[in-house]
Amino acid sequence: MSVKKFTFIDLFAGIGGFHFALQQLGGKCVFASEIDVNAQKTYFVNHGLMPFGDITLAETKAKIPQKFDILCAGFPCQAFSIAGYQKGFSDSRGTLFFDIEQIIKSHRPKVVFLENVKNLVSHDKGNTFNVILDRLNIYMS
Repeated sequence: MSVKKFTFIDLFAGIGGFHFALQQLGGKCVFASEIDVNAQKTYFVNHGLMPFGDITLAETKAKIPQKFDILCAGFPCQAFSIAGYQKGFSDSRGTLFFDIEQIIKSHRPKVVFLENVKNLVSHDKGNTFNVILDRLNIYMS
């Protein structure tokens, strides 16, 4: 029995954790983005694909293929994690979720995988998680 092939994009890709997993399942990465230069180099060594840089830039977003099946994003969790200052959407890293939302709105992937961190569900008495769910439900329903 063969696995149906699918495409995915890898945002806030780090060294490619999502890439490793989805490639094992028959996925093909058609775009990756990672702002950290050292992580980009490691991603390239791991996967043979050099990630683009800053996903907040229009010119980077313009390089995303129009069609892909899955959006993966290990979006910066420091703004929500108990390991960080927990400033949420008041932290510029926390607002990166809204860049993901723009991409979802423009490209309408079939599936979205977002990294989870301890405290995301309870951050700001659950308000942060509710905002994320509400925004995702607009485009994924």
